Amino acid sequence: MSATGRRGKMVNVTEEFRLRQIAVAAYGPATLFGLAEGAIFPVIALSAIDRGATTSVAALVAALIGIGSIATNIPSGILATRIGERRAMLVAAGITIVGLAFCLIDLRDHELSLLTYAFGVLLIGAASSVYNLARQSYLTEMVPPHMRARALSTLGGTMRIGVFLGPFIGAAAMHFWGLDGAYFVALAAIVAATVIVYRVPDLELDEKRRSAAAAVTTVGIVKQYRRLFLTLGMGVLLLSAIRQTRQIVIPLWAAHLGLEPSVSSIIYGVAGAIDALTFYPAGKVMDRYGRRWVAVPSTIVLGVSFALMPLTHGVATLALVAMIMGFGNGIGSGIVMTLGADTSPAVGRPTFLGVWRELADAGAGIGPVILSAVTAVAGLALGIEVSAVVGFGAAAALWAWIPKNAGRVRAGVAPPPTAARAAGAPLAGDSEPS
Repeated sequence: MSATGRRGKMVNVTEEFRLRQIAVAAYGPATLFGLAEGAIFPVIALSAIDRGATTSVAALVAALIGIGSIATNIPSGILATRIGERRAMLVAAGITIVGLAFCLIDLRDHELSLLTYAFGVLLIGAASSVYNLARQSYLTEMVPPHMRARALSTLGGTMRIGVFLGPFIGAAAMHFWGLDGAYFVALAAIVAATVIVYRVPDLELDEKRRSAAAAVTTVGIVKQYRRLFLTLGMGVLLLSAIRQTRQIVIPLWAAHLGLEPSVSSIIYGVAGAIDALTFYPAGKVMDRYGRRWVAVPSTIVLGVSFALMPLTHGVATLALVAMIMGFGNGIGSGIVMTLGADTSPAVGRPTFLGVWRELADAGAGIGPVILSAVTAVAGLALGIEVSAVVGFGAAAALWAWIPKNAGRVRAGVAPPPTAARAAGAPLAGDSEPS
């Protein structure tokens, strides 16, 4: 069955394509990168303390993962635009291996050893930005638009599965080799991911697109899409803020209730399991009914769960709210990547996605700061309620700036305009303005 496209061409919306055709190439490296990160995340602060860091300095070292990512989002987009997505992923893998090597260096001089370790963590954070952006751009090019949300939500889901499994495999390795065992697991996973990426074919772009991509600049992208970034981009920023806050609010409220850390960890783990189980259905809904059907409910459910959390008073009620929170986050799996893919131009896509990811990372940084600031002034309960307002604000922004049927593909009907057109920017594949 086919439909008439926006330029009068026939678009086959039932083209025979299955995600399993690209499962190993697209999702194998994502799972392995996630496993590597999951193996080392729990031990970064411990490794820093082992090298003589105080608790506050160890927390700062752990934050270098995020700092490295934020600092390199835009350069990552430029790099992928210039050398291509596959080569950028190989560069990211190489940088990660170098970073892990620095993390394994333990010198007699504790101060120098700590600096070496911190540099390694910073490199890993920078490499994760390059890899995540390049794989998103690569998959966007590979997958037909009518399956884009499923592909990208699955990408996010496989990464979460890797992060979930990493700590367990890392813990088993640490039983034999101490803290270094976690880094050996990460090294093995990254090497395996590199082998898969090396065997993945390059994207075939015509010379006209390659030449045009070489002229793309970050400043030009920001100017061209400024209205989009100031509208839908703000919705993504707020969504990322509430998502990141969710990472810390469960253990904080559990501690406030006087629960044991082990109980808090179990509650967090159960919420994470629900989160990880809902990624594929979320993508299918986005492809079938449109992006709004996932983006808005996800943020509303997150907002409601935050609003309910201060009303909990024990293990059972906190666990129930945490599960609602996990469900709200899980059904939104891949939405930020999907909206970025929908609105990105065919020429200069990685550069655009670098700016897009910068907005998302900015939100991830702002969310916990809002919680911290309000908590310091008025207490944790009010801080959580204010965070709930951020979630409802994200829902309102996404409702306003995502077109009603954006991304929806029905039998006999061509894909409708995406958020880029609604925000005044050209669609991916449209002629770029001079």
